[in-house]
Amino acid sequence: MLTLYHAPNSRSSRIVTLIDEMGVQDKVQIRDVEIHRMFPEGGGPDPANPHPEGKVPLLVDGEEMIRESPAIILYLLERFPGTGLGIEPGAARRGEFLSWIAYYGSVFEPVVMLTRRGIDDPFLRDNYRGLPEAFAAFRRALDQTPWLAGDRYTAADLLLSSAFGWWPEGRPDDPVICDWIDRCLARPSVARTMARDQPALAG
Repeated sequence: MLTLYHAPNSRSSRIVTLIDEMGVQDKVQIRDVEIHRMFPEGGGPDPANPHPEGKVPLLVDGEEMIRESPAIILYLLERFPGTGLGIEPGAARRGEFLSWIAYYGSVFEPVVMLTRRGIDDPFLRDNYRGLPEAFAAFRRALDQTPWLAGDRYTAADLLLSSAFGWWPEGRPDDPVICDWIDRCLARPSVARTMARDQPALAG
C-alpha cells in the first residue's frame, strides 16, 4: 500500500481530494503529520514525516519517495490508470493537460505567492508574468471548453483551482473563471477532504 504524508488544510489536501476522486482510498494510506506552521516556538520537524524538508505532500510507494504536488499527481495517475482524472499518452489534449500540471508549480503558485506578499519586482515579473497573464491563460482555455484541458474535469482542474480554496480573495472579476472555480470547489470530494481535515484543525 502507498502512503501519503498529509497535513490538514495544506498543499497536501488537494492530493487527498485527488485520491478520493480517483477512488483509490483503499490503495493509499493517508498519514497525518505536522508541518512548520503547526510547530510551537522552537519546535522542529515532525519525526513522523520522512520528507527531507519536513513538508507535505509526500507520497511513499515502497522505496520510491515522490515530492511536489504535480509529480505526485502524475505518479498516481500512472500508478492507477483508467480513473478518468488524467489524459492518457497519445490521446487528444495530452500536451495541454501536462502543460497545465507543470504551469501550476512553475508559474501560477509563484505568481500567487508574490501577489499575496505585495512583491512587484521587474526581474520576477519578466520571468513569471503576473496574475493578469495567468487569468488570461485560464480564460483562453475556458472560452474553448468547460474545463482546462477539454470537455471533462481532470486533475489539472483540481490542481489549478486548489489555490482558490485557500486564497478565495484572489478570484478575478471574471464570471467565466469564477464559474469554473465554483464548479471545481463544489465537487463532493472537496467537501469530504474539508470534513476530514476539520477535526485535526480543531484539535
